[in-house]
Amino acid sequence: MILTCNGEQKEIAPETTLVRFILDLDLNPDTVVAECDGVIIKREQYDSHMLAENCRLELIRFVGGG
Repeated sequence: MILTCNGEQKEIAPETTLVRFILDLDLNPDTVVAECDGVIIKREQYDSHMLAENCRLELIRFVGGG
């Protein structure tokens, strides 16, 4: 399957969850805000949110500093 993440096309396996996709990018799901097709996905839904063919995903990563 193909989706668009932050403007780039990515190939993913069918039935990939949002949390699996984030982990595959070597990101910590606790530091990422995700928007899928214009809808913000709640962090507690990352495990169950299935990504669909041609969906548009925006990932915003927060990093702390001090």
